[in-house]
Amino acid sequence: MQQEADTGSEHVIVVGAGLAGLAVALRLHRKGVKSVVVLESSPALRASGYAITTWANAFRALDALGVGNKIRKRHQQIQGLQVISSATGEVTHELCFAPPQGNKGVPHHEARRVRRDLLVQALEEELPEGTIRYSSKVVSIQEDVGSAAKIIHLADGSVLRAKVLIGCDGVNSVVAKWLGLAKPSDSGRLATRGIALYPDGHCFQPKFLQFIGQGFRFGFVPCNEADIYWFYTWSPPKNEADDCANESGAKVKQQVLDKLRSSKVPMEALEVVERSEMSDDAPAAPLRFRPPLSLLLASISKGNVCVAGDALHPMTPDIGQGGCSALEDGYVVGFLQQSDNAVVSFLREKVLAGVLARTLVKMADYDCGTL
Repeated sequence: MQQEADTGSEHVIVVGAGLAGLAVALRLHRKGVKSVVVLESSPALRASGYAITTWANAFRALDALGVGNKIRKRHQQIQGLQVISSATGEVTHELCFAPPQGNKGVPHHEARRVRRDLLVQALEEELPEGTIRYSSKVVSIQEDVGSAAKIIHLADGSVLRAKVLIGCDGVNSVVAKWLGLAKPSDSGRLATRGIALYPDGHCFQPKFLQFIGQGFRFGFVPCNEADIYWFYTWSPPKNEADDCANESGAKVKQQVLDKLRSSKVPMEALEVVERSEMSDDAPAAPLRFRPPLSLLLASISKGNVCVAGDALHPMTPDIGQGGCSALEDGYVVGFLQQSDNAVVSFLREKVLAGVLARTLVKMADYDCGTL
């Protein structure tokens, strides 16, 4: 039975309690906005998603929100990046994130692999109790005739009025659809991820190791002394993509291990995957993106409605800015990194590896200011 609309009050409504939604709500709270409501379709805080690379630009935003140091204390500083050919085992490029000792003129690039569950919990803990309304799935949005307010219809039949509506509801955003944004494009690639647990500590240096070529891209990096995050992306034939996406976690894990064993990826890297428990909840996820040029021709806001995060710019993970910020899509980049074509492999390992590494670090230096 439909509940009566709350016509007596209007709220700033944020749709989605992911990273973008929680950050938006916390910023509004810090500015003194008291009527913020976050609508989350899940029955509890979604703390899944493994880990994200959090660069200097993201930490500037986290510092402005007051949670930066809380996150730093629980995650190691990444000291550098090493790109390795999975076909030859040779290092194709290395990049140090810390300046040489005594050289203060060289920039310092802060980077940490942050567990997503710890990050969303840190943001949620700073919000007033009751800000997030769980099990609140938005099904439709209407204009309120005679005012600028928006009428928000939920799946449970309840209705809310929004004086401002901010969509942070991911790649399948209801708010983005209402604004008329095109559906995200399929990159043709799948990704699987995991976290390896080392209760007694691991022996890996705090560096990001990435293996490219032979039809896949594989990498891992420590989050802290006990947790190591890893990812694996590949491009299945179009007629097999749906089947791959519906495989069990155990089968996807075995497929990853079989592919890595046929390459020059070292045994200690295989152990990282072997130690991971993989859920059957979408273990192989399609990578989707919204081409930047399409946003130039679209309406990303309309009156008192706008979108942010993946609802605005879903992207592939190749540029390492999905959880921070992004200005461009990574589809072409991902294709080049995985390809086993001889010409592409030569250009990738001799030229592209260094260019991508430098570009990635340059983007991570963006300063959002004091908000």
